[in-house]
Amino acid sequence: MFRFSVYILFFFSACTDLFAQMKDMDTIVVSASLQAQHEKETGRNIISISGADLQKLPVNSIDDALRYLPGVEVQQRGPQGAQADIIIRGGTFQQVLVLIDGVRLNDPLTGHFNGYIPLHLSEIERIEILKGAAASIHGSDAIGGVINIITKSGTHAEQDRRHKLSAGLEAGEHGLLNTNIWWRMRTKKESISVGMFSNKADGEPLRGTNGFFSNQSASLGLSKDFSDGWRMSFRAAADIRDFNAQNFYTTFISDTASEKVSSFWQQLHVRKEAKKYHLHADAAYKSLEDIYRFRPGASANENRTKLLVSQAYVLLRPGKATKFTTGIQYIHKSIRSNDRGNHTLPHAAVFLIATHRLPGQIHINESLRLDWDGNYGAVLVPQFNISWSPSRLTIRASAGKGIRDADFTERYNNANKSLVTSGSIGNKELKTERSWNYEAGADYRISPWLKAGGTVFHRSQQDLIDWTPTAYAEMPNKSNLIPNGTYALATNLSSVQTSGIELDLRIHRNFSDTKRLLIMAGLLLLQSKDENKTPSFYISSHAKALLNTTIAFQHGPLNLSVTALYKKRNTQQASSINASISNDYFLANMKMRYDIRKIHTGFFVQAFNLTDQSYSDLLGARMPGRWLSGGFQIAL
Repeated sequence: MFRFSVYILFFFSACTDLFAQMKDMDTIVVSASLQAQHEKETGRNIISISGADLQKLPVNSIDDALRYLPGVEVQQRGPQGAQADIIIRGGTFQQVLVLIDGVRLNDPLTGHFNGYIPLHLSEIERIEILKGAAASIHGSDAIGGVINIITKSGTHAEQDRRHKLSAGLEAGEHGLLNTNIWWRMRTKKESISVGMFSNKADGEPLRGTNGFFSNQSASLGLSKDFSDGWRMSFRAAADIRDFNAQNFYTTFISDTASEKVSSFWQQLHVRKEAKKYHLHADAAYKSLEDIYRFRPGASANENRTKLLVSQAYVLLRPGKATKFTTGIQYIHKSIRSNDRGNHTLPHAAVFLIATHRLPGQIHINESLRLDWDGNYGAVLVPQFNISWSPSRLTIRASAGKGIRDADFTERYNNANKSLVTSGSIGNKELKTERSWNYEAGADYRISPWLKAGGTVFHRSQQDLIDWTPTAYAEMPNKSNLIPNGTYALATNLSSVQTSGIELDLRIHRNFSDTKRLLIMAGLLLLQSKDENKTPSFYISSHAKALLNTTIAFQHGPLNLSVTALYKKRNTQQASSINASISNDYFLANMKMRYDIRKIHTGFFVQAFNLTDQSYSDLLGARMPGRWLSGGFQIAL
């Protein structure tokens, strides 16, 4: 398969003079700094992929898609949206901030739920991934990177006024039955979209149970343009995930857990565009209910969280070469739980972002944020980025501070139980993570459709939060523990140093209306060092080497796509459940679709885990072997 992708690459590279060049990477615009900029002006390593390209890939959920994008490590516990942790540049999964149209989605209960993104793939305009710190712009959690999912309702991107309808069905092994539908209507000033998807399967046999999942999501998007440059958009979504959770959180043989996570999301965005300024205001509300049972008949852990986000900012253009963005943000988090107790946490911030275009194609981006949090008080968070873009070459550098407070699970897990004999224990005395991030890199646009880049980075972290095996005698609170219990305590690691290098390659070539090629590939090499004698869980779990590849090729009615990854990491063992984490593994998936235009339908077959690899991303949470399926997708 690797040889096949290489042959395709060289074949089309040799044919470049025979076809028209239609995709110019110099024109790619991103909004990573809340301001629309060309990638080369940001001083950062940013990758993006369109929603149209995502739909061509062998994926059934957004975390499936992220897994094969350059530099993104997705540690899946279950398939097709059951649960996944998103990691960028090492560290822990809570250090990545997920946004929908620029608004925080991260759940206050735990980062395990950050991948529950309630959007149909057809509703996604593009996904932007900013690698490295961005806390000065987007706030807490943006330490390893930011994933911004930009919807069609939240942007002006799609201006045609046609009705659009997409519907599909997929069936396969292990009782797999997936369905989806999406409808969009746009007039001159209004648009409405409705999307729903359902992924269900009995799953492979596991120890005493099956790896079932039943994941459904529905969303409604509205937008309206008013006179004088005003625009309003609204989104409401419901997302329900019910799945087998065996050994998702423990390595106990008695673990036959199941979990159901239900969340509801509402988001309102208002903006005003004028010649000298742009005004943006957002309000979002998320409620989540998590019901977890360690085994059938056991009492459930019931957690209910609420997240309120409100923010407003204004973009000023005093001159052609300078822009300023200033804004405010308020966040309120709360939890009601029989396991973690009842808590609330307020958070507020003010921020200023400046961009300057200097002579000689030099671009400077500065940002400063003043964060105030109910746990850690007031903290200043600065960031500085610079880039120089003579001709096809871009040289860039960045330095910035990162910050992250503990979530409700890290701070209070098992705190409200009368007796805990084993498991993970929260720590209400946790300090806030603080880090400094440095990077330098270069990108070279070999042609308008081919770009290669490289980045070296270093992150110096203090008080990083992770789970560490801790003896009873060293536990800070022993009131509900037993002396011979086995516990993992949420702990501040005094110092963690993470260094690495990223290499990225992107080819996006449109040879004609019916002949296209997309290749995205990334190699990540990194190492984390900490002073703890006992390895912490997530720092010891992230990849040391990661190669992600996405290939999508269209020739007339035939579409062929391949996703693959190679991961190298530390080995781990859990003899109690006969489970292990291998030193490395290779994973590949394939999708082939044939479109019959007369009936506006594409028929496809796809295979996940082509080589039938036996693997786990996290100890004990076994992922499926080869999984075959097929179906159709109608587009009107």
